Formats: sequence, C-alpha cells, structure tokens
Amino acid sequence: MKKQEVLHREELELFNKSELIEKIIRLEEKNKELKAIANRGKLESRNNVHRSQKPFDFSRCNKRHILLKFYYLGWTYNGFVVQESIDETVEQHLFAALIKSCCIESRESSNYHRCGRTDKGVSSFSQVISLDVRSKLDRQDQHKVEDELPYCKMLNRLLPPGIKCIAWCPVPDDFSSRFNCKSRTYKYFFPRGNLNIDAMDKAVRYTIGEHDFRNVCKMDVANGVVSYTRKIIDAKVCIYRQHFRNVPGYDICQMIVTGQAFLWHQIRCLMGVLFLVGEEKEKPEVMLELLDIEKCPRKPQYNLAHEVPLNLWCCEYEANEWYIDKTELRNTIKLLQKDWTLYTIKFYESMNNESEILTGQS
Repeated sequence: MKKQEVLHREELELFNKSELIEKIIRLEEKNKELKAIANRGKLESRNNVHRSQKPFDFSRCNKRHILLKFYYLGWTYNGFVVQESIDETVEQHLFAALIKSCCIESRESSNYHRCGRTDKGVSSFSQVISLDVRSKLDRQDQHKVEDELPYCKMLNRLLPPGIKCIAWCPVPDDFSSRFNCKSRTYKYFFPRGNLNIDAMDKAVRYTIGEHDFRNVCKMDVANGVVSYTRKIIDAKVCIYRQHFRNVPGYDICQMIVTGQAFLWHQIRCLMGVLFLVGEEKEKPEVMLELLDIEKCPRKPQYNLAHEVPLNLWCCEYEANEWYIDKTELRNTIKLLQKDWTLYTIKFYESMNNESEILTGQS
C-alpha cells in the first residue's frame, strides 16, 4: 500500500498560492472518490439484503420497449450520467428505482438510451430515456396501455423528491430516445438587471442555421468529438415574466435555443458571450466573428455561465402517444408547489434580513 503523504504546517507555509490551490483540488477530488466508494458499499449491502430474498424471475415476464419522460431539479445532483468515482447522479437514483421495482433486471440488459446528458447543477423538465421494461400484457395486447403496469407510480414511490417520472410512451423495439429525437430545446433563465435584451436577442439569432461552434463550447476530445458543426433550428432571448411591481430590473428573462444536438457546455458558453453583449461590452456581431473559424481560429477567453439556470426543457419525437397518470401528475404538481412555496419564503426572508441590516433596523 502506498504510504500516505502527511504535510505539517511548516511545510505547507513553503508552498506558493498556486501549489496550495492544486493540493486542495486534489484533496477534494480524493474526498469525493472516498465518499462515492463508501456510498457504493452501503448500496451493495442493501442489495445483498434484497438478494437474500427470493429473486424475481424475469424469464417468465413479458417485455416491451418504451420511452420514459421525467423531470429533475439538478442543483442537488452531480449531473445526470452515472460516473465511476462520483456519487449522487440522477441516473444512479433512476436505475436504483427501476431495479428495485423490478421494471428491469439490470442496466446492461435493458437496451437503455438517454436523450441528453446534463452536467452538475443543470435541471430538466423533459428528459427522456428509452429501455425495455417488464410488462403484464401479452405482446398482442400491449396496445391496451390503460391495462399496463403503472410505471410512473411504481418509480415515483422510490425516487427522491427532486426526480419524478411524469409520462411514458409505447414505441417500436428499435426506437432510441437519443437517435430518434427530432430536436432538443434548452432554456436559460436570468434576471434582466441592466442588460440590453434586444442586443442579446440579435446576437443569439446569428446562431440559427448550421455553424462550426468550436469557439462556443468546451472541447470534448476525450469522448471522441472531432466535429463541431451543429444545426440550430431556432434561438431567441426574451422576457419570461415581468416583475409584479413593474420594476424592469427584476424581470425574469430567458434564452430559448432549439437544435438537433449540442456540444459540451455549448449553451453555457453561448450565454457567457450573450452576457457580454447584454452588458454592452461586446456588440451583437461578435457572435458572427466567433462562428467564423477562419477569422477567429482560436477560442477567446470569456466566462462560462452558471449551470443552475440551465434547463433541458423539451425533447421532441414523432412518437407522441404519451400516457400520463393523472393522479401521479397531480402529486407531482403538489410537490413542485410545495418546493416553490418553501424557496419563495426563504428568498423573501433573506431579502428582508439583508434590507434590515443595510438600513440599520435590526
């Protein structure tokens, strides 16, 4: 076993700032790995308890291929996709629920595809996956969806509050939530402040069409991405909701972008540029320069927009026979209303406290 390096205070004081930052980052990464290993150990212990019970015989079950649509509030999770050394991902909770409810036997045997992958902190109101699940209907009767297993109900009783299944759709066996998706729409929400919304809208509309977005994304060479040409179907920046007291600076705005596929951090990079345009530090035409790789062969330095306001809003398919359990939908709406109430109360309490401190009324 490799001997653990122990550094005393006197040794740490000899390091410069960048060396200390690097050591802190490595320690945090190691801490995350250890937490993930510990949590996996707990999960395996729970699974061993379930294995001691009589196993479910999937060989005696009918199966069907479906789409599952669900939402998640991403700010409490470490991204959507399961990662080896990272715990608390949306997929981790999703497959735990699918396996525990006996909807599937394992991920490997489920013919699983995801529509999109979102990073840590990013939410979705319409993520879609495709997979083979257990069915209580014979093959010839599977058009009778009202008699099928209540997939949303089965999963929602096992999923955490921030992840809920909202609909399912029967599809052919070769249908993929990823490859058969016609378009994906992202929304990015932000307060108006002093931003020039018209200039931001003009800039984002330059992205409509097919362009090379290598200057408006993060390179993903590790995953084999070599082409940076993507097609944007529609894009705009507009006011989403005006402030109830007609204070323009507190209006909530949104950027809406619809495309066939997106690059890593493409939306957040795009917003980083749009904020510069909104602050009038750049002109809207800067977007044209970034999309011209001959004129701008290297990606310039600009800030990556925060992840929390980003939402995978909609995934469009030709398949549209979505089955919605009305009871589950009502329960989901109630849960969201409860969350909204608590967040709003906390927000106004915080605002009042800050106001009292600033005005000396505390």
